[in-house]
Amino acid sequence: MRDVDVHCRNLDTDRAAALYDSLSDEERRRAAAFRFDRDRRWFVARRGFLREILGGYLNLDPAAVPFAQDDYGKPAVAGLQFSVSHSAGLALFAVSWRYKVGVDVEKIDPAREFNQVWERFFTSRETEALRALPKEQQTEAFFRCWTRKEAYVKARGVGLSLPLSGFDADGERIGDWSIESFTPAPGYIGAIVCGS
Repeated sequence: MRDVDVHCRNLDTDRAAALYDSLSDEERRRAAAFRFDRDRRWFVARRGFLREILGGYLNLDPAAVPFAQDDYGKPAVAGLQFSVSHSAGLALFAVSWRYKVGVDVEKIDPAREFNQVWERFFTSRETEALRALPKEQQTEAFFRCWTRKEAYVKARGVGLSLPLSGFDADGERIGDWSIESFTPAPGYIGAIVCGS
């Protein structure tokens, strides 16, 4: 999408120590609270990469990126729009000076049972379209639709107050918002949404 940059990072990085050094005291406390080492490492890498990426846009040292929080608890930086998503060791970061953005990524898991999920969170039109597909295409189609919905909710910035079953996400637009699916890495599917 024009005027929106998407950055992809592997969270299993050998740069964990340098990324940890850029974190705030609060981020370090949050990292320490994770029960499992892998989750702690991924959190440190995700926050460290976010600081590094935003620092590049703002011409600041990553440790000096001035985070605030919006009304929904989402991290914010004045003048710069961004969104973060992660799944199974891969993170996506969408950044724009101009547009509100939302990004989502999911590792495609063929073993996952999702029939009840689409019944609850997808519109009846989306559910019918998924059911009409051959069984071998349903898993990828499910994750494509799911990431598009999640990215849209993130772009809107209203948290889960916007029900996923309240809109269709299978076209190129949702109202005034542009939406696009892509493959950030083999075995993953991502979606980016942007709008004013």
